[in-house]
Amino acid sequence: MELNKLTRNNIQQMKPYSSARDEYKDLKKNMVFLDANENPFDSSLNRYPDPQQTDLKSLISQQKKVPTNQILLGNGSDEVLDLIFRAFCEPNTDSILTLPPTYGMYDVLANLNAIENIQVPLSSDFQIEVHLVLENIKPNTKLLFVCSPNNPSGNTVDRSAIERLLKAFNGLIVIDEAYIDFTEEISWTQFLNAYPNLIVVQTLSKAYGLAGIRLGICYASKEIIAVLNKIKPPYNVNTLTQEAALKALHNKDVVSDQIASILNERIRLNKVLAAYAFIKKIYPSDANFILIKVDDANKRYDELIKNGIVVRNRSSQLHCDNCLRITVGTPSENTQLLTLLKTYK
Repeated sequence: MELNKLTRNNIQQMKPYSSARDEYKDLKKNMVFLDANENPFDSSLNRYPDPQQTDLKSLISQQKKVPTNQILLGNGSDEVLDLIFRAFCEPNTDSILTLPPTYGMYDVLANLNAIENIQVPLSSDFQIEVHLVLENIKPNTKLLFVCSPNNPSGNTVDRSAIERLLKAFNGLIVIDEAYIDFTEEISWTQFLNAYPNLIVVQTLSKAYGLAGIRLGICYASKEIIAVLNKIKPPYNVNTLTQEAALKALHNKDVVSDQIASILNERIRLNKVLAAYAFIKKIYPSDANFILIKVDDANKRYDELIKNGIVVRNRSSQLHCDNCLRITVGTPSENTQLLTLLKTYK
């Protein structure tokens, strides 16, 4: 893989915007700051945030064993994904490849950036058909997106299939690990040095319970991260987000306890739901949700809504006819759900 050939020509030529906080970085020093046209009156938020999120990246680096120059943070995973599109895909020229059913934003971002989306369906058990992927890759295909554990199916994608693609594909493979904390699988972040065309995207929205702060994390080679840093907005991760993320990452015990509860409840849901006659299939899940096939998804969805419970009807997705996606809730929420479903005939 030659990164220069993958990077858009105009991105290679451009110089990144240099903010005031890029030029003088140490906000902790007792200095008079008259460089950034900020309001001088202290409100605790009157100063611009650290554009490189130095403290937060340092902590993530320690915990994930990935150097800081191989980490980029974004305003949610969606911003990270959009930056990848804009750095490497030429509008109206290049293409990407996705594996439906999968996370819908890949297709949205492809359309937003005027990029062709080649869709190669997963098998009926939601695994990659490697030979079909390789057959459909075009000379202008720059990116391949793999969501593992997959959304909406919940399963982990076969590692050997991903390895085959990493070795065979000359573009970049983006592995979306939004749900990695709910599986025993090893994160692909441990293989960044083995595969220079690998990008791993994670989030604090799921296991860390911080969907509201919007923090996405990108791991890749230092060369890929350098390209993305060229085009990211200077203050894309605000001060409150950085502070909340640092607090959560320093309190790993709380996160671990919540993950343990979710995993235990996932087991309970699987066991109890299997006895309900109107549920035709429960798909294996390594995520914090369960995909179930029911007799009539529209009917069951409406019944749940009327009784104050909101799930996701995924029937419009490939291989998901009459399927509902149920997020694992708290023990009391799950009990409420199971008690209600027990009354359905």
